[in-house]
Amino acid sequence: MNMFLIDNEVFLRLGFFLAIFVAMSIWERLAPRRALTQSKPIRWANNISLTLFNALLVRLVFPVAAVGTALYSAEKGWGLLRFLDMPEWAGGMVSIIILDLAIYLQHVLFHKFPLFWRLHRMHHTDLDFDVTTGARFHPLEILLSMVIKMGIVVMIGAPAWSVIVFEVLLNGTSMFNHSNISLALKADGLLRLLVVTPDMHRVHHSVLVRETDSNFGFNFPWWDRLFGTYREQPKAGHQAMTIGLANYRDPKWLKFQWMLVVPLSRNYR
Repeated sequence: MNMFLIDNEVFLRLGFFLAIFVAMSIWERLAPRRALTQSKPIRWANNISLTLFNALLVRLVFPVAAVGTALYSAEKGWGLLRFLDMPEWAGGMVSIIILDLAIYLQHVLFHKFPLFWRLHRMHHTDLDFDVTTGARFHPLEILLSMVIKMGIVVMIGAPAWSVIVFEVLLNGTSMFNHSNISLALKADGLLRLLVVTPDMHRVHHSVLVRETDSNFGFNFPWWDRLFGTYREQPKAGHQAMTIGLANYRDPKWLKFQWMLVVPLSRNYR
């Protein structure tokens, strides 16, 4: 099973990405949570172009990426988990949880430190919130995130299969919790016990700073509650809340070339 995951990593990740993207796109079309305020063709063309650019960039800069790092780490016997007497499946599950906690902490860090915020704020300059927002990150942030992820993989000695599962989960839940889908209030409340829902994460994309600096989780919803960064609902409600950043209301920031230069902008928020 492990070798199957490793040998078919690219196809598995691409397959899950396309399946979830198509499913969320159809759901958004049939049952949208909010009316979009900007041109969907312009946003989608630019957000998807950026996603493809980032995918190619990561493959060029990190040909082996996090999975290759996990395999190399295993060969060398590196990692804290290798000192613990536990089955590989248990070590893999622990690795997935630790990696998710690391992504949460990284997300908080990227909001709190001005240099990192310059990169991350491009994700927040989207003026609408839908499935394509989930992959709308600055290329430099993507590269930096990969370096951090590879470091965590080496530090804990995560099994390669768990890294693949985590990355599939991360991509899938990012598209899910950024999607513009309508969920019944009761269903949303139950799902929030296990996974970050769109209503939970949408609060994080509010124009209000106190709401932007909340609900940092991507996969699991527990970290925000544990560390006191959880906010249940936006003050204005999901229909009336404003998406984006206060100083980036010009639709030009939705275009590929302008997204790339967001870190150079003098506007902080």
